[in-house]
Amino acid sequence: MENYTMEGRTYRYYGQEAPLYPFGYGLSYTTFRYRDLVLSPPVLPICANLSVSVVLENMGLRDSEEVVQLYLRWEQSSVPVPRWQLVAFRRVAVPAGREVKLSFQVLAEQRAVWAQDWRLEPGTFTLFAGGQQPGQKTRAPSEVLRARFSVTGTARPLRGC
Repeated sequence: MENYTMEGRTYRYYGQEAPLYPFGYGLSYTTFRYRDLVLSPPVLPICANLSVSVVLENMGLRDSEEVVQLYLRWEQSSVPVPRWQLVAFRRVAVPAGREVKLSFQVLAEQRAVWAQDWRLEPGTFTLFAGGQQPGQKTRAPSEVLRARFSVTGTARPLRGC
């Protein structure tokens, strides 16, 4: 095998066609609401990590669990990248009528792209937070919040950080 690209070989790289059962697919016994997605800092140096927080509220009458998922999208990259990439997830139990504030770290290496070696590139990124993939159609309503952040500096090998 000489062609190691994943383009056309996994749903992460398919055009606009959605997978039949994407990650996080399923129904819940309650309704969750996401709000207050905060990225800190909104502009970060090339080797820095991103802090993320989001509030998850159980709007229903039953205690339940939700799998909170964070996806990253490169707005421009020098090489082909996935439409979005799962960078964090956590299963959270939330009592009925209550809310929890969750914190995550998106590490610099999770923004790295393969270009003969792992490289970090400056640019604009979008982070999605919710109970499903961005744009996913489900029977149970689930919000996906989005926020943009920028990375400044000069492209460099990941090992150079």
